[in-house]
Amino acid sequence: MQLEIHVKSDVGRVRKGNEDNFLLLNLDSARFELGGRNEVAASFAQVELKQAGMVLAVSDGMGGANAGEVASQMAVEAVRDVLLGNDPEITLNPETEDLLIQRLQEATLHANRAVFRKGRSDPQYNGMGATFTGTAVTPDTVDFIQVGDSRGYIVRGDQIEQVTKDQSLVQQLIDSGQIAAEDAERHHLRNVILQALGAQSEIFPVSCRFQPCRGDILLLCSDGLSNKLAKEDLQYYVTRFAEDLGQACTELVREANERGGEDNITVILARFFGDDLPDPDGHPITVMPIASDGFGLDDETIIP
Repeated sequence: MQLEIHVKSDVGRVRKGNEDNFLLLNLDSARFELGGRNEVAASFAQVELKQAGMVLAVSDGMGGANAGEVASQMAVEAVRDVLLGNDPEITLNPETEDLLIQRLQEATLHANRAVFRKGRSDPQYNGMGATFTGTAVTPDTVDFIQVGDSRGYIVRGDQIEQVTKDQSLVQQLIDSGQIAAEDAERHHLRNVILQALGAQSEIFPVSCRFQPCRGDILLLCSDGLSNKLAKEDLQYYVTRFAEDLGQACTELVREANERGGEDNITVILARFFGDDLPDPDGHPITVMPIASDGFGLDDETIIP
């Protein structure tokens, strides 16, 4: 399996600073890219996936002053340091080091503890937090981990599916049948999320597994993009500029800004390719929940 990866992060048209951060981490080479500046773009042109794999993540910070920026930066840096073995506070179990999703789960829990401690020890960062949506990619599996309401999508030709599920109050109202999905965008509580790194001492990340096909495109983004473009709009721009994913990132950010740009905007696009991947024709996009221990899959196949 091989990956082509592009990312763009933008401050938007209203905010003074960018509280989004991202992580691109190649564990085989220890190469990484972090981002949180007002405007930044990066790419890995072609990555040959080996056993250690790659981690891609988006984190959207929240909090007064620059607390949100600190929280999201701490989140991606803590995850990077744990996965690279550079954090002295945590030692991963050697028996499970080959399970990248379990390592990413542990790194996410560690990031939560780090952000939580910082928020409680320094008054200027009190109440800060950050979302975290990450993907662990190895030659054998593509797994997602979710905390908050940043999102992951898969684009396969003219199909697009949201792989992750928002951990938000509005999503809970939708699930309980109290509001319709089409009303969520205008709901006055749409910005209330139920989990965030650093907001609580203990969090419960949700994980799922996806089976890629040749040519599939992964899209990770902060809500500065998903709040402005419906999934059909995302699919339109990704497929229109599929031959140049860097340009697709630029066009997605431009369109979100054209529609108001009230929030920071971050998008990662990654294309899967390789002769060993199945042909996409006739294959629906399917997602399977991962059991809480990180080892097995539940039986039910779901489309969120």
